[in-house]
Amino acid sequence: MSEAAQHTVTADAPRLDQYLAGLLSGQSRSQVHRLIVDGHVRLNDAPARAATRLHAGDRLSWEVPATAPSRLDAESMDLRVVYEDEDLVVIDKPAGLVVHPGPGHSTGTLVHGLLGRGPGWSTIGGVERPGIVHRLDRDTSGLIVVARNDQAHRELARQLQERVMTRRYRAIVVGEVADQAARIEAAIARDPKNRQRMAVVAGGREAITEFRRLAVANGHSLLAVTLGTGRTHQIRVHLAYIHHPVLGDPVYGRRSPLIARPALHAEALTLRHPRTGKVMTWESQPPDDFELAWNSLSQRKMR
Repeated sequence: MSEAAQHTVTADAPRLDQYLAGLLSGQSRSQVHRLIVDGHVRLNDAPARAATRLHAGDRLSWEVPATAPSRLDAESMDLRVVYEDEDLVVIDKPAGLVVHPGPGHSTGTLVHGLLGRGPGWSTIGGVERPGIVHRLDRDTSGLIVVARNDQAHRELARQLQERVMTRRYRAIVVGEVADQAARIEAAIARDPKNRQRMAVVAGGREAITEFRRLAVANGHSLLAVTLGTGRTHQIRVHLAYIHHPVLGDPVYGRRSPLIARPALHAEALTLRHPRTGKVMTWESQPPDDFELAWNSLSQRKMR
């Protein structure tokens, strides 16, 4: 059965979705946003919008639909698990593996492989995304953490939101980057000219990316990139914005004979364990295609 409720706003708030997330302790921010988008939330008896500013006395009502059983089939998959316990699993994802089902990807995703390892994954992301706390693009390789239970999921999601969890990427970009280190702060939203892409857009969602230049070779640069926020395609959009697109990126740059995908790898992940609070870090070496691309440019091994 669905769960319905009503509430009178007690104080002004900048955004409806943030306010409602504070009321629905069992729902993640993404779940609350989905409730609003799907029409399950009303403000003063009218359909609500996530970014609406609230005022004291406003009336909120919402309905949380009953969770439908998963229709996903478990699939046997040779996943590279670098850490696993009763609360979380860290996986070194290969390039080409889609994280969760979506249009055009109804089978063969990381989620199907997780289910193939048995039951016992968090449900906060919904039945189509069991365990999924954050995503990596299909063609980005590297480290991703998934949650075994809802308590761990909520804590990991909080760490992401509050920037306690840190993620570092290795990227090869076109052009010799002049700055030894830099911080990019530019809001990101759907490209108004092409809804299949993201773009730097005034009024978009806050996005922060920092990078260090590690090396320069033959008109290209090797960067260590750290995410301050986690917007869709953030690194690729921001680096293209400063005129240094990721090598091999067909969406925000151009294809390359050196590598058949964007040269982007999630090489380090640091978080506090959701149960013990212990700081934990994992690292992953870039895969062969990435190293071969850089070695062909620099004529020397990456490390």
